Amino acid sequence: MTKIAHYLQEHLVGEVMTSTDARQFFATDGSVFSLQPTVVVYPRNENDIRKATRFTWQLAERGRVIPITARGSGTDQGGAALGQGIMLVFPAHLHRILELDTKSGEVTVEPGINYGKLQQALITHNRFLPPYPASLEFSTVGGAVANNAAGEKSLKYGDSRHYVKGLRVVLANGEVIETGRLTKRELSKKLGLSTFEGEIYRAVDTLLEENKDVIHGINFNITKNAAGYEIVDIKRKDGSFDLTPLIVGSQGTLGIISEITLTTEPYRPETVLLLATFENLENAQAAVNELRARPELPSVMEMVDSSLLKQVNAANPNQLKDIIQPPFPAMLMLIEFDNVTDRHQKKALKKAQKTLEKYATSHILETESDQQEKLWKVRHAAATLIGQAKGFVKAVPIIEDGIVPPDRLQELMIGINDIFTRNHLEMAVWGHAGDANLHVQPTLNLGQVGDRQKAFRLMDEYYKLVIDLGGSTTGEHGDGRLRAPYLEKLYGVEVYSLFQKIKQIFDPYGTLNPGVKINVTLDDIKPLLRQEFSLGQFYNHLPHS
Repeated sequence: MTKIAHYLQEHLVGEVMTSTDARQFFATDGSVFSLQPTVVVYPRNENDIRKATRFTWQLAERGRVIPITARGSGTDQGGAALGQGIMLVFPAHLHRILELDTKSGEVTVEPGINYGKLQQALITHNRFLPPYPASLEFSTVGGAVANNAAGEKSLKYGDSRHYVKGLRVVLANGEVIETGRLTKRELSKKLGLSTFEGEIYRAVDTLLEENKDVIHGINFNITKNAAGYEIVDIKRKDGSFDLTPLIVGSQGTLGIISEITLTTEPYRPETVLLLATFENLENAQAAVNELRARPELPSVMEMVDSSLLKQVNAANPNQLKDIIQPPFPAMLMLIEFDNVTDRHQKKALKKAQKTLEKYATSHILETESDQQEKLWKVRHAAATLIGQAKGFVKAVPIIEDGIVPPDRLQELMIGINDIFTRNHLEMAVWGHAGDANLHVQPTLNLGQVGDRQKAFRLMDEYYKLVIDLGGSTTGEHGDGRLRAPYLEKLYGVEVYSLFQKIKQIFDPYGTLNPGVKINVTLDDIKPLLRQEFSLGQFYNHLPHS
């Protein structure tokens, strides 16, 4: 063991590892990057996190910066779960439900808890957490909060930030703070603290006051956003103040989350599901616009395109044969309603069917759960593309998760097709039609120099397209290392400089997950690109997107 590992093992209750195989395992996540940590730590409690961060702070004060990275299950597709210093791995020990109020539905958990297990526990009390990601069965709640994750239900219910009521956060120097919405009086007390917490409150409050006009100008006409730092909702017009929105989605770059308090929604399993086909993108866009304009939003509006259906059919002709047959439509959409009462559900369904009668080539309705599961196979077929390989050629997550204003879905689809055509690649698109938040993964061999160069060319073209359409580079997966180089282009120089100042306020020595979110260039991430991309560590769960 190194001196660092010896020190940590002496002072922490949790385990410390430096073995080659452990470090190699944590050198990859769900992204195309590889970066090996020096030390792997399995914290057993908040005190372990506090001691580890305090240790890196003290070393940094003496001029030696050792990065510290928090990690859940490593499903992050942007490389935010990678770090070359100390890796804090949460699922081993910090995975408990600490408190559940069955009346209000409020729940407090540790960050390493499996999302799917929490969801199961909530459902037994007729509650659920709506912004669950596609990876819920093999990802953690802490990772979802750190990324401001969202999913198929976010169309109606919103992203993770909507459901985080408060946090316990270990700061860069080892102090622990609790976040939540403060009144003016409570904020005044925080501003008077002589601790690092007090410094942060004073600095952030001053930054917000001095840059009101710049912050007020941040306005994306999109339904969700996981890019950058959420600085708009910290201080409201009534003077209330909350660091929670800022920490959610910050990917461990401002502090390390040790406890999460969440609100939930009533769970209604009695849903109705429509499967609609569209012969062209214009009709699909018109249907999305009209469905979104209704007072009662669908709970789900998912899509796959004809290219995905063709590729799945070629790989496995039997997979979808009982649901849909060639020739495939330009777009296939799954539309769900989960209204609280049958009367509201029937009313919403009737209006949706009228819309589909105008714009869809065909549509079918299913109310039975087993038949609905059968229809969902179409959307889940994206896993077939993600998992299959032709030699070393694989689908790679480098240009996925862009989001644009919902009324520009068609333009985004056309733009993606142009990019793939120019680069002689076969396109396949899936995702959240109602949010215009799409996933697309080109098939490349990262072991070939030409394909590695093509990967970065695709990134430049794709993220430029998304930004030009008034969208964000990431709707639900976060910046990580992958999209961090595009943040300044997305927000502009003034706002990006505020992000840099926020990072400096919370992390003056740069120990918290450096290389993620802020001050990252393409030249920084190019050397980290894997020679061979694999999702082998997730195959026992079947990767989803």
